[in-house]
This record gives sequence, C-alpha cells and structure tokens, in this order.
Amino acid sequence: MLGGRLRRLRQERRLSQVQMAGQLGISPSYLNLLEHNQRPVTVPVLLKLAQRFAVDLQQFSTDEDERLVADLMEAFADPIFDGQAIKAMELKELVGASPNLGRALLALYRAYRGGRAASRPPVDPADPAGDELVETPAGMPSEEVTDFIQQRQNHFPELEAAAESLWQDHGLARDNLNHGLAELLARRFAVDVAVLPEAAMKGALREYNPLSRRLALSEMLPPSGRAFQLAHQIALMGWRPQIDRLTSGCKFTTVEADMLARVALANYFAGAVLMPYERLLEAARATRHDVAVLQQRFAVSFEQLCHRLTTLRRPGAEGVPFHLVRVDVAGNISKRFSGSGIRIARFGAACPRWNVYDAFATPGLIRVQLSRMPDGSSFFCLARTVDPIGRAGTRAGLSARVSRLAIGLGCAVAHARDIVHADGLALDDANLVTPIGVSCRVCERVDCHDRALPSVHHRLEVDENRRGLSLYARPG
Repeated sequence: MLGGRLRRLRQERRLSQVQMAGQLGISPSYLNLLEHNQRPVTVPVLLKLAQRFAVDLQQFSTDEDERLVADLMEAFADPIFDGQAIKAMELKELVGASPNLGRALLALYRAYRGGRAASRPPVDPADPAGDELVETPAGMPSEEVTDFIQQRQNHFPELEAAAESLWQDHGLARDNLNHGLAELLARRFAVDVAVLPEAAMKGALREYNPLSRRLALSEMLPPSGRAFQLAHQIALMGWRPQIDRLTSGCKFTTVEADMLARVALANYFAGAVLMPYERLLEAARATRHDVAVLQQRFAVSFEQLCHRLTTLRRPGAEGVPFHLVRVDVAGNISKRFSGSGIRIARFGAACPRWNVYDAFATPGLIRVQLSRMPDGSSFFCLARTVDPIGRAGTRAGLSARVSRLAIGLGCAVAHARDIVHADGLALDDANLVTPIGVSCRVCERVDCHDRALPSVHHRLEVDENRRGLSLYARPG
C-alpha cells in the first residue's frame, strides 16, 4: 500500500487527480482509491510512474517505511507513553500519510532521550542505586551514520569501482598485499610507512602526520589489520572527493556525524580492497560461505569478513542478504545493519535470546541458531566472539580483564542452505527454533521466561499468589 507516497508525488508535481490519472492511463476514481490505500499500487502503475515522472522505483519501496514504523513503535514503547495505547496500525497510517512527520517525531524522541541522559545528576557513591546503567543518548552521531548506511543498503558502487581500479592500475598481489599498499603510498602519495612499538603509539593503532607525511602503525596490528589501515589511508588521500560527494547530501546534524561517515566510507573502501567484490562473491558461493575458509583465503579477520559479506548487493550480482550486529558483554550494540529484514533494537536493551549474546559463553567458537520473530519471519544466524585489535593479551596480572565483542551474522532462513554452517540442521523442525524479538518492551510474546520488562502490547497482570520464571511472563 503506497497511497501516501503516490499522493505526495502528485502534490509535489502540482497535478490534480484527473491530470495524473490521464498520464498514468487510469481513471481518476481508481487513482483516488490508490491514494487512499483502498487498492494496491500494481507493477504496471509503478512502471508508468517511472516512465512518465522519472521516478526512482526505490522511492516506492516499503522497506524504509517499515523500518520507520518499527523505530517509532520502539520509541513509543518508552514508559513515558504508558497509558496511551498506541497501536502499530496507527503508526503505519501515520507513516503512510506523513513519513516526514514520523521522522520528526523520532528525532524529537532522540533529542528527549539525549537531554534526559545529559541532565542526570552525578552518581552518588553512597546511593545503593547509584551503580545503575546510565542511559546513553540516542541522538548520537553514530546513529545518524548507521541510518545513512542502512538507507544505502551498505553498498557504495563508487567505492567498489575505486577499489577495483586500485588493483588494476597498481598491479597489487594477494600474497604480498601489505607491501604493495605501502609501496603505493610511498610512490603515489610520498607517504612513509613505519611500524612502531605499542608504547610509542600511546594506544593508537594508526596515526598519520600530514606535516612529515608519515603513517605510523602499531605493532599490535595483525597483518590483516595493517593491510586494512593502509587501504584506509589510501582512501582518505586518493579518493577523498568521492567520499565527500557521498556524504555531502546526507544532511548530518553535527560535524562529528559527518566525520564519522567519512571514516565509515574509508573503512568500506579498505574492506573492498582486501576482499574484491567479484573474487569474494565467487569464493563465498563456492565455499557456501564457510567463514573459516574465507578468512584464510583473503587473510582477513572474522569481523572484517562478516562486515564485507553484508555489502555484496551489486544489482545482478547480489550475494546473500545478511544482517550484522556487534555487541559487548553488557549488551550494548556498537554496530548494526539489517540486510536480511530482521529488526535490530535501537533504543534500550535488545532481546537476550539472540545467539550473539550466547557467544560469550564459548569464546572463539561459532554458535548457530534458528530463530523466529513474532511476525513469523525466520532467520539462520551464526555468532562468534572476537578480541578487539590491540587489546587481547596486552596486559597481565590480577587486574587484567578480557575485553571481548561478539559478532552476529544472519540471513532469512530461505537462504540457510547457501551457508555451510547450517548443514545438519533440520530447518523445518519447530523444536530447533528459538522464539526471539526486538526488545522486551515491543515484543508481543506473553510466555517468554527471559522477559525483563512488560510489553506495551499487553496489560500488565501481576498475581501476588503465583510467580513464574519471569515476573512479566504470563503463567501457562
């Protein structure tokens, strides 16, 4: 149902229903039904829109509207809206008719959360409740960059072409990539590369001095990390105009968001250099996405590989549409992208049933999961812990702690047979499926023993004479 977008297009072109209907070859009454979502916009009508009005059909994709509805539902799950009984259908109607109003409401909520966190008084050490997790502002620059990447489906053809030209124009070799990239920096950009001791880097992994034209890399970087940082620097020096063009029209609200977007695009370029598109796509299909084999073949880390697999969205040569999430042991999500269609929490805590959290119990081992969301959509997911570069094993003693992250990579269950890690799983066995959700507040499930908060979809019922495994799970 795309009536709202169709009506906005007509109003932007300052056309009456009679005029637009004439150009589309339909009756005004039928157009009126389309605009009020009483009839679906058919493929022939979409094709005529593209021909007559030069409309990019991606503008009529429902994916963006569905994400906006889900984000609004998550925002309205905040306890401040308790008692308002806002339904998903109401938000769908709002987004369908006025998506800009929906985005404005979401921006207002982000600002509210940011102000609420910023205005909290300092924690009193004597307060027994003072060690509660302090809420992180939602309107962070990283959120804007995440939205930017999601809107582009994490695929940037301009940077793919730039990475391919790097290989073609400079005769790079897979077996000696680090040396080739360092030579390229010296020859083309007059940049000297040096690998320095950890103490000299003072916690940095890469540091470029534009005055001395020296790029210093930490000895703590593994070969894959050094190659990545070399390619990142090449992106900033050789393809800065292309990166600037990609970010110039994004209307970031802060300078920090604009800078983070440039860093993200330079990282994208680096990943494309280490794992050229066609080679990776061919290898992924041949090995059925065996991550261990692909890591060795391209000499990359687990996280680098998983992130790169989410970018294979070239029209006519698409890879499996993956989602990716990176979390820490406290549950904070530091990286997320949904190419599979799964919903990933944006505000507050996420669903604890995702296997990306179980990965911390078995460090270094791949865990797999068949999961199903409340709407019936099913996914195959694999997860594994990773040790952040430069942190693992650098300190010893009783005060040392292991700093780990976990990476979750998944796809719709329809693509599971393309993943070797799904072999042996009975994908149609309901007993193997783990019911999951986005977060407790927006989850519709009433029988979840892991529920930590009441759902906005059901009235809270508390029985003082009975207690289940969770205070908020309805007893069976």
